[in-house]
Amino acid sequence: MTAPKEMEVKLEVAPARVASLEKIPLVRALKARPRRTTEISVYFDTDKHKLRKKGLLLRVRRIGNRYIQTIKANGKAGLLERSEWETEISGEQPDLNLAEGTALAPLVNGKLRRRLRPQFETRVQRTTYPLADDRRAIALTIDRGKIDTGTRSAPLCEIELELKRGNATELFDVARELSAALAAQLAFKSKSERGYELVTDARDVPVKAAPVHIAAGMSARDGFGTIGRACFRQIVDNEAALLQGDPEGVHQMRVGLRRLRAAMSLFADLLRDSQSAALKAELKWLARELTPARELDVLMSRAVAPVKKRRARWTVISPISHEFAEQRAAALARAQNAVKSARFRALTIDVAEWLETGQWLEPQDDLVRDRGDLPIETAAVAQLQRRWRKVRKRGKALAQLNVRRRHKLRIQAKKLRYAAEFFADLFAGKRAAKRREHFLAALKRLQDGLGDLNDIAVHEDLIAAMARRRASRKLAFAAGLLTGREDARISLAMAAATKAHAKLARRKPFWR
Repeated sequence: MTAPKEMEVKLEVAPARVASLEKIPLVRALKARPRRTTEISVYFDTDKHKLRKKGLLLRVRRIGNRYIQTIKANGKAGLLERSEWETEISGEQPDLNLAEGTALAPLVNGKLRRRLRPQFETRVQRTTYPLADDRRAIALTIDRGKIDTGTRSAPLCEIELELKRGNATELFDVARELSAALAAQLAFKSKSERGYELVTDARDVPVKAAPVHIAAGMSARDGFGTIGRACFRQIVDNEAALLQGDPEGVHQMRVGLRRLRAAMSLFADLLRDSQSAALKAELKWLARELTPARELDVLMSRAVAPVKKRRARWTVISPISHEFAEQRAAALARAQNAVKSARFRALTIDVAEWLETGQWLEPQDDLVRDRGDLPIETAAVAQLQRRWRKVRKRGKALAQLNVRRRHKLRIQAKKLRYAAEFFADLFAGKRAAKRREHFLAALKRLQDGLGDLNDIAVHEDLIAAMARRRASRKLAFAAGLLTGREDARISLAMAAATKAHAKLARRKPFWR
């Protein structure tokens, strides 16, 4: 049985802005009246969340006197697609006899039936506007209400755009218009994900990179799509933590950015189009806006705080600590303003559209098309070999490299590590897995050493810039203390990086 696919774009919007929806020309031009309903949905799972861990959702929704059972499975094709099965049932409890032919069917047994429990519910006022003409049919839905676990609750206000008929590009055009008019932000978290976060008290926490699952035999083009979507989701999912002022949220959004940009570099031969080039520039802009906040946070935690702790009686440390704390607060505000901006909202929609319908998916150049059609295994081996060769060659004279060249080596090491993580599923045999584990451990030690060297260089630049900007004998003395401490770390960091590189160079490639 082939599962029906739903393709939708979700936007989060402030409740106060929803009233402006009907002023938008797109909505004002509608002839059909909107349809309004009240919907109560109960989400079921075991207490250990077995369904969630399997990427499944089981929901019973009450609309008036009707009960609709819905089963969903996370889509493998893209961020915006999910497999969905809906059936009308007779009551408020799930009917697992109707799960046959769905993704839930393999899990249905007596144990699951006994352990299935309501986990949370959503109560929403739903307003649906049918956007339909000769070209397209899109359901525009506004959901306002709350998610409730029985002990915790959270407000809910979101717009869903579901493609019923037409080109997916039309879906993104509507999303772009609504985002610009309502300051609505692209979101990937479903109501069920938000509900589970509420159950586990994990709302607005930083999100680390999720494993990327690549299927053997898929094309290089499909492989890039899978990797790109995973990286992009990490960027978007860290918006809330960043806006809450969590330094780790800044860091994890930057990690997502670095991973996406690294993936674009690994698959550069497939992305030779103007659309990809424009997005690279915008992703670079976002990275620039986030970087100062991360750099100052690392400076405060790894350089200023240790000196302040060891020299607690030295009053000269407090002024410089205060200065850097103010700079860090300003840098965080800059990062938050970037993420709250119309430019960021437009960027996220543009990247989502690019990943789903971009020019790179149907290249005009025959050579680019042929490269994209190659098996992902071929592309993976070529990239891993190429990146490994670069790291080995450039790291041989590590002690003689200047700051700029060390930084380039560090970037190459990161790209190699990301590639090893992206392609992990392709080399999953016992022998390859063990080799990969040892390879990544050695590569991580190299990254740590190069990261320390880079941090020292960045810290010294920040300290020197602050001392020049705020001329003061006390600040100059404190700056000298901090710089001296950082200088003292160079030899240890260099020795660690050199040793790690030598060990990495001796490791057997896991991809052979």
